[in-house]
Amino acid sequence: MKTHFRLIVVACCVALTGCAVGPKYETPAAANPAQFKEAEGWVPAAPADALERGPWWTLFGDATLDELAQRIDVNNQNVAAAVASYAQARAVVAEQRAALFPVVSLGASGTRSGGGESRAANNYRVNIGGSWEPDIWGRLGAGVTGAQASAQASAAELASARLSAQGELVANYIGLRQTDAQLALLNTTVEGYQRVLQITQNRFNAGVTARSDLLQAQTQLANTQAEQLSLVRQRALYEHAIAILLGQAPAEFSLPAAPWTLAVPDVPVGVPSALLQRRPDIAAAERRVAIANEQIGIARAAYFPSLSLSASYGYGASQTAGLFNASNNLWSLGVSAAQAIFDAGAISARVEQTRAARDVAIAQYRQTVLNAFADVEDQLAATRALAQQQELRRAASEAADQVEQQMINRYRAGQVNYTEVVNAQVTALSARRALVQVQADRQTTAVALIQALGGGWHAAQ
Repeated sequence: MKTHFRLIVVACCVALTGCAVGPKYETPAAANPAQFKEAEGWVPAAPADALERGPWWTLFGDATLDELAQRIDVNNQNVAAAVASYAQARAVVAEQRAALFPVVSLGASGTRSGGGESRAANNYRVNIGGSWEPDIWGRLGAGVTGAQASAQASAAELASARLSAQGELVANYIGLRQTDAQLALLNTTVEGYQRVLQITQNRFNAGVTARSDLLQAQTQLANTQAEQLSLVRQRALYEHAIAILLGQAPAEFSLPAAPWTLAVPDVPVGVPSALLQRRPDIAAAERRVAIANEQIGIARAAYFPSLSLSASYGYGASQTAGLFNASNNLWSLGVSAAQAIFDAGAISARVEQTRAARDVAIAQYRQTVLNAFADVEDQLAATRALAQQQELRRAASEAADQVEQQMINRYRAGQVNYTEVVNAQVTALSARRALVQVQADRQTTAVALIQALGGGWHAAQ
């Protein structure tokens, strides 16, 4: 028995002094420019993906939007699925960690056997036993580390799902409010066209103008009213999309028309590019590299023997009355080891597979970083261009309005034909709608920039 105990002690010492065979993990190098091309004065990026992102949608100054966005975490089903996936990943970590500890079991059995002329015999047993696989080569530890990295990747994917749902909600809300503004614009335009139609009708009745002018006025009014109906349909689609994002059936949700808040948050010149590292897709990609790195250690551990320890203690007897007597006790201690001697290179092939998988993850991580930088650059360039376009669109709209009014006045005075009035009205309406569109584009670009930065730039450190 002493020999058995010596073996157990030696094995435990070996286990405690075991070493991991996997490669040490280092975050892969990736593109990290000193500043963004489209925004001067930004400092070099640094990891900051754990920073609180905050309710970034409040930057748009719309109380209704604030209320809707706060319901995303509670009701959005994509976010709910990501939350469940994160909980699943955390449970996997607990399962992997449990493999580091011994398994203890309690057993009891009773049998009665006999045959032929032999008397039937009873056999009762009660025992407690345990088994343990020491993590000599770090295989189980690598599994735990990999599961932790997987849980962290799942947390990043949860943040990505939440940010995506929030961004989609805000973009749809802006689209709906833009449609409301377009409808209000067309309603005013239709009223103006109706007045011009009445003027044309009166002039036609008086024999001052041709019937073609009356038909043109009627055509223009009918086309504009048809555009109104198209906008009503578009508004309904936005409303339905918002309902789905909030986890509601479209029939149970409605959003009445309201004034459009035109606030467009400005990006401060000194915004650090550190916020780019807060993007959840970058964090998830980096964690997938860590997972792949741990898989190499798990595969390498197969080169070395596996060791298993077992022990049990119990009692056995033919009668229950004397089952727990000292003379009926039973015990066992065991050590087992196994090592593959020949596998035709299967282990080496699996190690090479894991190395290649890590290289794939590294390349995907670096591509994710490049795409993220390009995304920010795109939105910064669009932000600057749209701000300039808005001023030009406003000037064009004001000029077109003046031309339209002048043409109507001259038509009343009989100085121009009706075709020139129609052209002026079409140009004025187009300029007004283009101004509304660029205002909406500025807001949706701000949303895209906030998402590209990982959720905003005003959160507390």
